[in-house]
Amino acid sequence: MSSLSDQSPENKMVPALGAPDRHAHEHGAHDHAPHAHEHGAHDHAHHAAAPDASLVQIQPSLNLEAIREKLKDARGPEYWRSFEEIAGTQEFQAFVDDEFPVRTIDWNDPINRRNILKVMGASLALAGASACTVQPKETIVPYVRQPEDFVPGKPLFFATAYTQGGMASGIVVESHLGRPTKIEGNPDHPASLGATDSFAQASILTMYDPDRAQVVTHNGNISSWVNFVSQLSDAYSLHSFKKGGGLRILTEPVVSPTLAAQIKAFLADMPEAKWHQYSPGGHHMAMAGAKLAFGQPLNSYYKFDTADIIVSLDADFLGAGNGCVLYARQYATRRRIDNGNGMNRMYAAEGTPSVTGAMADHRLRMKTAEVEPFAFALAAALGVSGVSGGAAPATAAKFIPAIVKDLQAHKGSCIVVAGDHQPASVHALAHAMNQALGNVGKTVFYTDPVEAEPVDSIESLRDLTAALNAGQVDTMIVIGGNPVYDAPADLNFAGALKKAQTRLRLGLYEDETSAFCQWHAPMAHYLESWSDTRAFDGTITIQQPLIAPIYGGKNAHDLFSALVGNADVSDHDSVKGYWRTQRPGADFEAFWETSLHNGVVAGTAFPVKTPPAAKVPSAPAAAAQGMEIVFRPDPTIGEGLYSNNGWLQELPKPPNKMTWDNAVWIGPATAQQQKLTTGDVVEIQYRGRTIRGPVWVMPGHASESITIHLGYGRARAGRVADGIGFNAYALMVSDSPWSGAGALGSPIALD
Repeated sequence: MSSLSDQSPENKMVPALGAPDRHAHEHGAHDHAPHAHEHGAHDHAHHAAAPDASLVQIQPSLNLEAIREKLKDARGPEYWRSFEEIAGTQEFQAFVDDEFPVRTIDWNDPINRRNILKVMGASLALAGASACTVQPKETIVPYVRQPEDFVPGKPLFFATAYTQGGMASGIVVESHLGRPTKIEGNPDHPASLGATDSFAQASILTMYDPDRAQVVTHNGNISSWVNFVSQLSDAYSLHSFKKGGGLRILTEPVVSPTLAAQIKAFLADMPEAKWHQYSPGGHHMAMAGAKLAFGQPLNSYYKFDTADIIVSLDADFLGAGNGCVLYARQYATRRRIDNGNGMNRMYAAEGTPSVTGAMADHRLRMKTAEVEPFAFALAAALGVSGVSGGAAPATAAKFIPAIVKDLQAHKGSCIVVAGDHQPASVHALAHAMNQALGNVGKTVFYTDPVEAEPVDSIESLRDLTAALNAGQVDTMIVIGGNPVYDAPADLNFAGALKKAQTRLRLGLYEDETSAFCQWHAPMAHYLESWSDTRAFDGTITIQQPLIAPIYGGKNAHDLFSALVGNADVSDHDSVKGYWRTQRPGADFEAFWETSLHNGVVAGTAFPVKTPPAAKVPSAPAAAAQGMEIVFRPDPTIGEGLYSNNGWLQELPKPPNKMTWDNAVWIGPATAQQQKLTTGDVVEIQYRGRTIRGPVWVMPGHASESITIHLGYGRARAGRVADGIGFNAYALMVSDSPWSGAGALGSPIALD
């Protein structure tokens, strides 16, 4: 396997700005999935006065002009896997010709040590779990009819739900001898229809991860849940005199009706306490766009199987985000020639290559910042009232008349969809265009928000940080998430968190946030917990566990019960007790068992709403010039929740088949201009902060733009993930979390 550190002598890496020489990542320019570097050569931020965005580079090895010359006379489709292959470099040819490129394993090499640890750790956990498996004491209901006599070796299947990004997907979990072994989609659930994504499939490995938190700790010493509950009780008693003043709670976005009821009941008794929600991903930009357009937060979803024309405004609805499993299935039905309704057609405007862009009939490459003026120009051409045209990129502007003609010829059977990472104005324009085209109620639908308490998560975290810095927080309770790692860098949440006198944490791992809390309690995995959760359309699933908590973990229901003095009330009792209040009557047990069996609570989907006429934003300001920086969740490990999952680390990223690493993606034109090639290490300087990462020259990437992925550069993730990649959160800022631009000067010369 070739690696980025396997440079030829004439192309040896040069340390930037006098820093110590460091080895970098393994190369992924070949048909084999690339593995990552072991050392985090750039996993921390350096503060420096610098232009808003700039690169510092080392020497190149690929000649892109020669590659273009080689391709210019080609006729018909040409398939190639990397620039190295088409260039025919000596290194690539030697790699391909060698049947056994790695003959002797050096166990002193840290990469190989990590690989054996991840294999042994996961295997031992999976193999040994059956010996200590304990099923939940409460009755769980199989998805299929339970046999009268249990037959060893014959699996049972249970319906439950998997929640990611603030929305649930129904799953069916296969269980052998009380041990969960395989996850598939629930065909009766509207968000999955029998399918799953890689995150749901791999989540079962996370449950068996031996690096999960296993004991309650206090200041790094082993303690007990009894002592943790005692600390919660002391906090409750202390703050009850101030009606909750000085007490703050931080959770991820809550879509559980039971948990929402527990939190609201607690806040009713403690009106001065504050509840904050934060997640680095999610769809707070979409929520902000709905507020801008309609004056209220609304949830939107789509029916791509009834859409003849689709316009994607940087929306990777096929590869990532809420509903992608369902949307991919819907979209695929219209790509079949024999579907009876004709094939659909898609236009995709984007800068970073994505699964959706790869599937588009017409991919319009542009910088991420240019999507907004493109959306304005498109809305103006469609005649949306109150919209003045934007300065669409010249290369894409010529497509607008054809797109407009297509959309107007398919009113009521088309969709304009905005990406989760685009600003609120783009979402508002998409709403206005869908209304003008008559799509609402046909291909585009609106409901109340899925979240129990919809908030702008970045604003919520900013408010919490300000209160911490002002000394207004005596007790801080953090439930799930990992804000010390994934909060925007300019907030310095870690520094603020230390200012709370008492800090308690419930988390799946003893991670970066746990290191800043005096108390840590292990959180139960969702396959070990009772709860309830909502899907994209509001449909509720009662989440039932397949196994008792392996490490004695607790969930948020347990914590809130303990906080109010009811520590003996289990998560099962909390959930079932809530639903007794919602479905009173003699038939409750039948309702409960039916809901568990089906994995769907019948009749809980939100009614479809007709929104008011969308208000359109004012014309955009001129796009900033210079190099653009784009932040995206990693295609395989997301925002960092699955950093320690070896299955997902091994999964090749869709655009380039890279594994076990993140990189600085740039387009060929930018690479040529900056004299860079895949494997070169660059410094990214943005708003006074600096990180380093290896370059990946990405065909199809917009020029004057770089993309870096989140989820890497971890320090306390576990044996699989620690020290891999660089931390892109070190550059993210709260006022523009997903992209930014600034002047790019000449590359800084290196000694």
